Amino acid sequence: MMIQPLNSKYMYAWLYTTIFMVVIMILIGGITRLTDSGLSMVEWRPIWGLLPPISNEEWNRVFSLYMSSPEYIFKNQGMSVTEFKEIFFWEYFHRLWGRLIGIVFIIPLIVFCLSNKIPNSILIKLLTILFLGSLQAIIGWWMVKSGLVNDPTVSQYRLAVHLSNALLILFLLLWTVLEFRNGPSKIKLDFSLLVFSFLFITIIAGAFVAGMDAGLMYNEYPLMGYRLIPENYGEYGFLDPFENPASAQFHHRHIALFTTVCILIYCYRNYTQSSDKVVKKFSIFMSAILCFQFSLGIFTLINMVPVYLGALHQTGAVILFIFLTIIMHKLNVIKIS
Repeated sequence: MMIQPLNSKYMYAWLYTTIFMVVIMILIGGITRLTDSGLSMVEWRPIWGLLPPISNEEWNRVFSLYMSSPEYIFKNQGMSVTEFKEIFFWEYFHRLWGRLIGIVFIIPLIVFCLSNKIPNSILIKLLTILFLGSLQAIIGWWMVKSGLVNDPTVSQYRLAVHLSNALLILFLLLWTVLEFRNGPSKIKLDFSLLVFSFLFITIIAGAFVAGMDAGLMYNEYPLMGYRLIPENYGEYGFLDPFENPASAQFHHRHIALFTTVCILIYCYRNYTQSSDKVVKKFSIFMSAILCFQFSLGIFTLINMVPVYLGALHQTGAVILFIFLTIIMHKLNVIKIS
């Protein structure tokens, strides 16, 4: 059977909508973490969880479940139902938005497949995204469960995995829509990939900072407690970068500084050496956003990570991730002669 050409208007609308929703999802996830709302829902109901508690009886039921959780016992003892509803909102909204992304992605995918309008090369990418999206829901619950056993703290390792998979989904969505717009592109072992790797590592290092609330200590810059290196750096041995909050913050600071310098060099090279107007324009924009992002990180730290600044800082990281993906794809487009 012949593959019918897919109407690009509908394809772009579908993929751009999904990309936008994934970006919002990452932002909602960050706010959920910053407001300590992630452990408010202690049960996973993939189907019935679509609906929030409506009646007083249902609110009392979910609150009673929360009252038996470690977070309530050790941190929020005496919390009222009204206070519980405030933290419940963000976790519920986070899960609801994930379900909405699934609906927005899956239904058009089925329609396009039944219409036989998606080339196999693109279909493989879309099915990979579908798999990763389904896996993301499981990872999310796996992450929440880490704070429902004894210690009312979400595992920073699982949080990092959760964010990594979200970024991978975003990357594949972007790469797919860019292939429709610009043609296929190769991922090469070049400076673009090196800079991209540095940015990814910086973001994931930030996940470890968030997972251990490491931003609430050493709220000055560039020193940490009147020292360049924090006093308790290295106390956990091999696992110190991942389990010592002071070390996690130290690494995030300096990896971010190194990444900032590398990206500025990268953007300068692109602007002076590339003949592509899109690459030049995005390089200028990215340089401006990068400087703002680095300054915002310092400002967020010295103000002890208020929710709005933390959320804005995470949004800046995602925007940089998107810009760098676009530039990398554009630079390596396969030219067909």
